[in-house]
Amino acid sequence: MPSRPRSKDVLFQAISVMGKAFASPVRLELLDLLAQAPRTVDALARTLGQSNANVSQHLQALHAAGMVTRQREGTSVRYEIAGREALRVWLALREASVTRLAEVERAARDYLGEDVQRIGRDELRQRLARGEAVLIDVRPHEEYAAGHIEGARSIPLHELDERLAELPAEREIVAYCRGPFCAFAHEAVRRLTSAGRAARRLDEGWPEWRLADEPATEHITA
Repeated sequence: MPSRPRSKDVLFQAISVMGKAFASPVRLELLDLLAQAPRTVDALARTLGQSNANVSQHLQALHAAGMVTRQREGTSVRYEIAGREALRVWLALREASVTRLAEVERAARDYLGEDVQRIGRDELRQRLARGEAVLIDVRPHEEYAAGHIEGARSIPLHELDERLAELPAEREIVAYCRGPFCAFAHEAVRRLTSAGRAARRLDEGWPEWRLADEPATEHITA
């Protein structure tokens, strides 16, 4: 039996570097965070409750796979997702996992709790154009500052209760956050409906909106 050409083995070995980069839940969570905004190693470590050394190792693996870029800023290193192609790869992996793996769907349901009413992109655009809805971004301020849906108001989830009076009572409130696995928008809708407000969540998040080339405000170069 003829031996396999070594060049082909090397080719697939090189491709496997990207696959290996996804073989860690910590790295996937890092990608999810970096899909929202660039962050330093320190900031990522605080958010994940991990040591700087551990987070740095995971980021190095993602960097070797071409999924993130890095830039030194004084004594810190800032990472961001490596452009639209890397973002597409991450979103495709996430979407395929929900579609193909029942355990992912179950885990998401357990994490997010009972689903809330949703609104799609097309209907949202129509309702905003007619002045029938208010869009709120319930992610942290730094993620909103890095990029957000045009016209959205920044009201992080932890500020929602005290800022409820800012939202017009006669309009539907639509909340969005990081994407389908983000609990912020679900919780925002639950709080709003409990307060007697009409509310739904956008059925996607900022990364999906950004990739669709919908009207947006961005302050990052990726």
